[in-house]
Amino acid sequence: MNWKWNGLLLVAITGSLGWIIATRSQSQDPPKPVEKTAFGAVGDGKADDTAAIQRAIDEGRGTISLPRGIYRLTKPLLVDLDKTGFTSIEGHGTARLLMDGPGAAIRFVGTHAGTADPVTIKAPVWDRQRAPMVEGLEIVGNHPEACGIEAEGTMQITLSRLVVRKTLNAVRLYKRNRNVIISDCHLYENRGIGVFLDDVDLHQINVIGSHVSYNAGGGIVSIKGNVRNLQITGCDIEANMALPTGPATANIFIDATGSDFGTGEVAITGCTVQHTGKAAGCANVHIRGLSNPGKDMPVVRQGHVTITGNVFSDVRVNVHLESCRGVVISGNTFWEGFDHNLLVEDSHSVVVGPNSMDRNPHYDRFGNSRDAKNDVVFKNCEDCNVSGLHLTNVRKTEASMTVGNSKRFNITGCTILDGDAIGVMLTETSDSKVSGCVILDARPGDKKTPSIRVTGGRGNMVTDNLLGGAVEADPASGLVERNQVKK
Repeated sequence: MNWKWNGLLLVAITGSLGWIIATRSQSQDPPKPVEKTAFGAVGDGKADDTAAIQRAIDEGRGTISLPRGIYRLTKPLLVDLDKTGFTSIEGHGTARLLMDGPGAAIRFVGTHAGTADPVTIKAPVWDRQRAPMVEGLEIVGNHPEACGIEAEGTMQITLSRLVVRKTLNAVRLYKRNRNVIISDCHLYENRGIGVFLDDVDLHQINVIGSHVSYNAGGGIVSIKGNVRNLQITGCDIEANMALPTGPATANIFIDATGSDFGTGEVAITGCTVQHTGKAAGCANVHIRGLSNPGKDMPVVRQGHVTITGNVFSDVRVNVHLESCRGVVISGNTFWEGFDHNLLVEDSHSVVVGPNSMDRNPHYDRFGNSRDAKNDVVFKNCEDCNVSGLHLTNVRKTEASMTVGNSKRFNITGCTILDGDAIGVMLTETSDSKVSGCVILDARPGDKKTPSIRVTGGRGNMVTDNLLGGAVEADPASGLVERNQVKK
């Protein structure tokens, strides 16, 4: 856009004032012509550029550089790495692939069948195939079955600075891949999944600094497969669920049901993960362990998961763990968990450290939070530790924190404030301790609700808590002493 000023301008010239008269007009720069590539692709959004780009890939040019333009494709661009050799496709932020047919706009196929251990990597992978890249492209689907990028058999594939929109699945990894990096991408408004780990054998994958939002089938999703070392860091992951009646999914969904190996060694750190509470059964983070363990593994739970430093809000359940083991949840902020802030089922060795689970009046004044329960629930769990948790303003549920049909819990140093119901409730739970907690309600009105209730179970201790209400405990459930009830 060019601006020409012809108006009344006041200027100072050698200490005196002068006037310049001008008029103002606006003109639009004429569009620049599309630059035809050296290999014959037109990039006008109308011509079918599939054959020209495929020919450039097959010729083994190495770097396929697309100048500004819209490159219409009618079938996938196949990068057979063993035939083409090292290959990268780049668009400098100004090129668009318009996928006007079924399948992935770009499909990488390698022959890597080993692990990430260097001794398992065969010479052809290092000599011809390692580190394929796609960078600086936009991919837009224009067909009901159009997808973004798919990869199998690759070693060190890197996808960066991409925009993928209106496809079925933005990025799909399947069969076997190793050492994947997805960074600085916008995976937005796709009909399926943003990053889809589809029954893949994959170790070492980093998803970094990306926006993964408004994908109807889930944000980052792992189904079945054998996945290890999944790092999700510094991303904004939002509203990855269909409304109003789409299938239940999650912004981050790890489902090992039906897998022989499952998924473990996961870090979810420094992300904002949120939206939307209107989608039934949906969560921000949902991890589901194996449901069909073999005879040699009678109890299998997905494990070694760290969830730290994130902002979670506005879903039915903020974090939902099923059949998990060895999970640490610490240093996060939670709010607007409409069914639960945290729901843990059939799990072992879950450590919940200091997290803020608050109800901020700023959100309540718009009515967004009024129907959120925001509670914490453990069911059928064992050997868990909850310490330093800050939990406030739980509503429309029986207790702020519920532990049911569980054993060997240590609940210590928690602050539970201004809830509508019981602070901590243990039902049919044994060999567990509630100590050093502050459970108070400073809101006006006559409070008759107990702060702690213990029903059933054996061998429990409820000691040294500062409470706003009584302790109700079955006499056979354990020891209750030295609790200070505020008058």
